[in-house]
Amino acid sequence: MKIGYIRVSTEQQHTDRQDTIMQRYEVEKVFSEKISGKNTYRPQLKEMLSFIRSGDTLVIESYSRLARSTADLIKLVEVLHEKGVNLISDKEHIDTTTPQGKLMFTIFAGLAEFERDCLLERQREGIAEAKKQGKYKGRQPIKINVQQFEYVYKRWKNKEMTARQAMSELGIKPDTFYRRVKAYENHTAE
Repeated sequence: MKIGYIRVSTEQQHTDRQDTIMQRYEVEKVFSEKISGKNTYRPQLKEMLSFIRSGDTLVIESYSRLARSTADLIKLVEVLHEKGVNLISDKEHIDTTTPQGKLMFTIFAGLAEFERDCLLERQREGIAEAKKQGKYKGRQPIKINVQQFEYVYKRWKNKEMTARQAMSELGIKPDTFYRRVKAYENHTAE
């Protein structure tokens, strides 16, 4: 299946040019949004990444529609590669259904792996140096008031608030919230 992703940065901008490209490639389903590409926290991008399956082809007008930074682009291309998704970028003339396009995709995947390995190496070196200087204490647990958590948890369980509202009220991220919920439920079940 051919999936399209269209993005412009503001409500005032038009998607006409990108719509024409989607028609030319006979795209079957299009995810479109008017939001800045400064990061990858975009609803339609997330929905498209959840929807797309192995063997599908993602069609974009250009790499800049997918991501603004090289790091974000490399990460997104890696996600597509891992899912077994082909990519067509009209402006850059990249089509991973061709040998040349596959080569470019492989280069992107290699760059992503290299960047991740370098980051981990720098992190290990930094931690080792901090340990030598006695400055490294490890990651500190996030402190949450138990009574406040119980109050928010009960409101969330009673559907008086969404999970996102609960996280916001507690000032924590999704991973931390669900980890605390699991620990709380395991503790109260005993």
